[in-house]
Amino acid sequence: MPVTPLLQVVLVEPEIPPNTGAIARLCAATNTVLHLVEPLGFKLDDRAMKRAGMDYWQQVTWHTWPNWNTLREAHPSARFHFLTTKTSRPYTQARFAPHDFLVFGRETKGLPESLLRENEAACLTIPMANPAVRSLNLATATAIVMFEALRQIGITASQPPTCP
Repeated sequence: MPVTPLLQVVLVEPEIPPNTGAIARLCAATNTVLHLVEPLGFKLDDRAMKRAGMDYWQQVTWHTWPNWNTLREAHPSARFHFLTTKTSRPYTQARFAPHDFLVFGRETKGLPESLLRENEAACLTIPMANPAVRSLNLATATAIVMFEALRQIGITASQPPTCP
């Protein structure tokens, strides 16, 4: 019996194929839905995906969206959490719930300023001990927040999710 996905990860205009590949693999391992918001900084053909380490792509439930508004309109009642370096609220203060969307921006610029302004109350950050380090790798940041959300929901590696 298939397991119902508990989380959704959104990459807004990802630029670096290996990061998206690592996140796709993470989504496959955790049964998380992956959403890619265009424009993408790479092609989604078989050759490009394999070169980027996306050999788990067939194990991932994924969708592409032409823009942010189309994704948002398709999920009007969803809860979105926006990850950014431009807030002081740590991701550990969020209370994650099943089916939440974790939204990450481009590797070089993050999420658009307008999106952050419109969703200020839902912005989260990963605190850094060294202020000289601007941000983490996108795949690393995704894994950190995803596993905290799964922990809060009650899913651990030793206790895989089950269908109701």
